[in-house]
Amino acid sequence: MVDILHRIGAQSSPDKVYTALATIDGLAGWWTEKTDGDSDVGGVIRFRFDNAPAPGGFDMLVLDAQPAQLVRWEVVDGPEEWIGTRIRFELKQEDDYTVVLFRHEGWKEPVEFMHHCSTKWATFLMSLKQLVETGKGQPAPHDVRISNWH
Repeated sequence: MVDILHRIGAQSSPDKVYTALATIDGLAGWWTEKTDGDSDVGGVIRFRFDNAPAPGGFDMLVLDAQPAQLVRWEVVDGPEEWIGTRIRFELKQEDDYTVVLFRHEGWKEPVEFMHHCSTKWATFLMSLKQLVETGKGQPAPHDVRISNWH
């Protein structure tokens, strides 16, 4: 198994970053505007993208949500490579920054799609940083195009 790992720091409080990761409005502000569902533990959040392969996005089961500390999901629907993988956002305060340690864990193998997803995760994490620092992120469909896959 292989994982995608990223680290960002945002000049914002852990509570504000947690809200952006753990609420439907927060998620729609940095990942994709087409976000709905139940963001409580045990709920399923649906993320949709106009340019994504069928089913057009991802469904995430919320495994854990600890205010200002941790958000964890399991992918229950989406591209075959994603199903069964887990996504983790760990938060910690360092100086004036909230540090986000991100993991998309459990990939079966490092296929080309994983390379693409790693870069897209980086752009969306920068969108999260923008959202909590300025009030405006770059969620899909306004996200950075990185290749012919979008």
